[in-house]
Amino acid sequence: MVAQHFLHVDTWVFDLDNTLYPPSDDLFGQMDVRFKAYVMRLTGLDAGKALELCHAYWVSHGSTLAGLMEHHDIDPHHFLADVHDIDVSHLRSDPDLQAAITELPGRKIVYTNGSYNHAKRVLAARGLTRAFDAVYGVEHADFKPKPTEDAFSRVFAKDGVRPKTGAMFEDEARNLTVPHALGMRTVHVHDTPAIGDHIHHHTDNLADFLSQVVR
Repeated sequence: MVAQHFLHVDTWVFDLDNTLYPPSDDLFGQMDVRFKAYVMRLTGLDAGKALELCHAYWVSHGSTLAGLMEHHDIDPHHFLADVHDIDVSHLRSDPDLQAAITELPGRKIVYTNGSYNHAKRVLAARGLTRAFDAVYGVEHADFKPKPTEDAFSRVFAKDGVRPKTGAMFEDEARNLTVPHALGMRTVHVHDTPAIGDHIHHHTDNLADFLSQVVR
């Protein structure tokens, strides 16, 4: 049974994008356009090269933002406000997910590589605001991104998370490596299972998975 693996958990940490809403809602489709435009303005690159640079920084630095900060000395607040200026009106509330999260015993938090304001907008659109005790954006990690250990350490210290009694839910498999090493229970939320010893569980239906946790 799934539930037996979570009996020790008192803190539940959830990623935001493509974790607390389905990828089919495609917020990244909008954000990619804004990422590309921002980098084009900044560097003078054409659209294709700008997207390549965004991806290269994501791979090498953990996020496009981290790469731009290191190599182009950008203002992270300005960048985040720009790329998260997207339409979330098509997101729908999810009563089943809201109920499943609310029923979890202990503290529930959101931790995203996006901005705090972006997270608050998405949670409100999904009807999930009241399900969580705290929300942390990349600014709470001093703009250090997951999957770096420094990022997790900063946010977990702020919230008082004890990893050995925590669980982490993420759509990006690489972002579960550090939580696993710290002793957290890890859950990969994605349509396609990822391979790796750092992943304890996989689900393509978060509400259903959480309903099994509290049985």
